[in-house]
Amino acid sequence: MTSFFDIKDLSKKDLERIIDDSIDIKKNGCDKILKNKNVLMIFEKPSLRTRISFEVCINDLGGNSLILNSNEFKFGERESIHDSTKVLDRYVDFIIIRSFEHSILNKVESNFSKPIINALTNHSHPCQVIADLVTFKEKFGEFKNKKVSWFGDYNNVTQSWVEAAALLDMNFSIACPSEVSVSKNTIKWLVQKNKHLVISDNVNDIAKNSDCIMTDTWISMGDKKDKSVDHFKPFQVNSNVMSLAKKDVIFMHCLPAYRGMEVTDEVIDSKMSVVFDQAENRVHAQKSIIKHCCSCLLYTSPSPRDQRGSRMPSSA
Repeated sequence: MTSFFDIKDLSKKDLERIIDDSIDIKKNGCDKILKNKNVLMIFEKPSLRTRISFEVCINDLGGNSLILNSNEFKFGERESIHDSTKVLDRYVDFIIIRSFEHSILNKVESNFSKPIINALTNHSHPCQVIADLVTFKEKFGEFKNKKVSWFGDYNNVTQSWVEAAALLDMNFSIACPSEVSVSKNTIKWLVQKNKHLVISDNVNDIAKNSDCIMTDTWISMGDKKDKSVDHFKPFQVNSNVMSLAKKDVIFMHCLPAYRGMEVTDEVIDSKMSVVFDQAENRVHAQKSIIKHCCSCLLYTSPSPRDQRGSRMPSSA
């Protein structure tokens, strides 16, 4: 079984293959690799791009998509994660999870025998970053030594970008308030990879000579509603910031964007902006991720519904 939890779990070769396969799928389409397979999407967090793009992926790949939202199901409510996951293992071939707690993924994996995809947790958002990387390669053709600069809060997208940049030998820098920090586990992982991360509250230094400047909302889903954003205002991406970057710089944002907050209209609506390319590439990237994950399912066993006898204990 091959699940997809975090970019750091991939080898550089696997990451590059997923990106290249995404571009190939975009150009040439993909086989119906989910034919006769049931894919369950569990969304404890609401979604627009993630849900719709995955539904399109599953349908295009020949699969049957099933959805549980937070009003219908939450892990650990009414019954244990162990029991509910064991039941789902008898019903479906694949689970895609969008949740708050990252630890949910491991708890589900321990009781589910088939692939699981992380469609976002509070810790990371690898599907989004694969789409970002596809968009980046379409624009520049390569990754090595390219400078990517992140502005604002350190969130789940930032985490996945840190991991991707380290694997692809990119130079990743973060412009943020001094109180924003990176987890000790991430720092330890970077040291093991012999990589370093530039973090500074000097906006001009971070923006200078960037190939790509990106940001995200200052208040992520699940953050406290009274969270102050005042200390992020100096890190708004505007025309002054973009002017310090390279002439062919691109601007990225995973959306939704709060215009006038983390980014100005002038930037997000400019020719430098590739935000809608990123959104489109979610579909192609996620098809490639599914292809990576379900190699154990392709053209092999039928759906678990057709193997009831193989999992049931024999009667005495």
